[in-house]
Amino acid sequence: MKALTGKSVKLTDGTLLARELRNREYLLELTNAGLLQNYYQEAGLAQNFGAKAMAHHGWEDPSCQLRGHFLGHYLSACAMRIAETGDGELQAKADAIVHELARCQEENGGQWAASIPEKYLAWIARGKQVWAPHYTVHKTFMGLVDMYRLTGNREALSVADRFADWFVAYSKDRTREEMDDILDFETGGMLEIWADLLEATGDGKYRLLIERYYRGRLFDALLRGEDVLTNMHANTTIPEVLGCARVYEVTGEEKYRDIALAYWDAAVTDRGTFATGGQTLGEIWTPPHRMGARLGDRNQEHCTVYNMMRLADFVFRQTGMAECLRYLEKNLWNGILAQGYYRGGNRNGEDTPGEGLITYYLPLRAGAKKGWASKFDDFFCCHGTLVQANAAHNRYLWYQDGYKLYAGIYADSCVTTEIDGAKVTVTEQRDTLSGSIQAAGDAASNQAISEDASRYGTHPDLRVITFTVNAETPVHLSLYLPIPEWAQGNIRVGTASAADVDKRDGFLIIDRVFSDGDTVRVEIPLGVYTVPLSGAPETTVAFGYGPCILAGLSSEERGLVVAGRDAAKLLAHDNEREWGTWNDEFHTVGQIHGLRFIPLYQVGYERYQVYFPLLTTIGTEF
Repeated sequence: MKALTGKSVKLTDGTLLARELRNREYLLELTNAGLLQNYYQEAGLAQNFGAKAMAHHGWEDPSCQLRGHFLGHYLSACAMRIAETGDGELQAKADAIVHELARCQEENGGQWAASIPEKYLAWIARGKQVWAPHYTVHKTFMGLVDMYRLTGNREALSVADRFADWFVAYSKDRTREEMDDILDFETGGMLEIWADLLEATGDGKYRLLIERYYRGRLFDALLRGEDVLTNMHANTTIPEVLGCARVYEVTGEEKYRDIALAYWDAAVTDRGTFATGGQTLGEIWTPPHRMGARLGDRNQEHCTVYNMMRLADFVFRQTGMAECLRYLEKNLWNGILAQGYYRGGNRNGEDTPGEGLITYYLPLRAGAKKGWASKFDDFFCCHGTLVQANAAHNRYLWYQDGYKLYAGIYADSCVTTEIDGAKVTVTEQRDTLSGSIQAAGDAASNQAISEDASRYGTHPDLRVITFTVNAETPVHLSLYLPIPEWAQGNIRVGTASAADVDKRDGFLIIDRVFSDGDTVRVEIPLGVYTVPLSGAPETTVAFGYGPCILAGLSSEERGLVVAGRDAAKLLAHDNEREWGTWNDEFHTVGQIHGLRFIPLYQVGYERYQVYFPLLTTIGTEF
């Protein structure tokens, strides 16, 4: 099975497009000189004797041992955006950066192209502590490789290929045990890079590097089914396993696929997740199904969310498991969108900030709040995955296996591919059931009468999606639609006969010959639902609506009194309509002190609570 990406998938979803555009604005706002400051310093092209202020601070400050890591994320994000849209402005900016990296490489002697000293790698080889030099170097490689893979920049491939020669020499005469000791220092995605470069060049040196960077102490234990994750740092190992996934894709060696699948089982299947889909507290894996003891201010590191989504994508392409698509959707709405590019806007003169760039963690402790980073003074690791995660939201939307076309994350989009030699386009469009497209401030625009405006007088509690097929000739197509966890009842499929619809392995399958212009209308019933917290009393739950987890706006922990009700009935629609939009906002019912709930991804600077203890009466627990 292959993922459909790049220019073959056109994104039209308004929420996701807005994030892409904000991301692009930020990419253009960052100067090449600021991004390259540490590379210039290392190459002696811009020596700083203390009189010149640096453009970027935080982890990009010259005093930080990870300095320069962000540039690789930046180039990767540019490459993703260019591959999706052909963005000429970003192409020129990124190409210029690649050329400067080539200049730095020449100044460093023709191989070394990093922002940190070579001796950092010598230090870890003799056991001296230094902060993850392989991690930092990997980001540079990643940016270069993505610029070649996704945009065709051959200078980027040349720089990466010569840079790799340094690592051939570095690892050449080391014993297996010596290399294993080196690999116990965070190596990031070096294994993935060697696989990428093997595919790009066919050079045998990359097979040697793949063998030398095989982290047996982790990988072999995974193959044996051991729990090597509990209380271990999460995002150190995810990129290493993504490397195994990539080695399998390039070489076909089954062992590497088995390692990646074993990691998925250990991290997700056998461990569970928070209601948001994320995991971890303080950057470490929780014990299996013990999330109840791990609610804090440092849950769900953004990097972990981003990289586990990449792993979920690989696992889905290998196995076709619908739960991988559910994982992707859950982490998009309650991770990527909840932790980056917040924009709320002030209403009625509220004195609160209207924007937020990136929050490293997503706190799940009651009464917590998100901590938003600045544009130029932080640049921690999640700052980097922010720009990658939001560079091209047309990923994870569509997959293909022959005549089978899989909808991934539900989002307005248009995919074009070939089936049996015929060009086929499928357009996915959500019907808002609002009867209006009016936005704030356009009251003077066309006000045509619509039947939907009166048919759905109150919030319809229904997600309606229409799939339209356009084909050059009638085509046999099997449309696989994942059945969401959040569906609150049977899904209705219109404009398809019962004989054409099957329900199997977590999918609704519409299998038929489609003619040009044929449509399928899918109606998914919505409603508030509860998600229990594993490792806590069964009466501790989070609330969700559609793919979004809801946050109760509160500065302290609150319990909710059930008093014989279905817990999901404790929330009722609130502020349900603004102009042409149905709002997914709620308020509590039957409580002494009410609470307002909004989707977690819409929370900006408010204090909030995700998990709530359910009480029979005030002060009494089940």
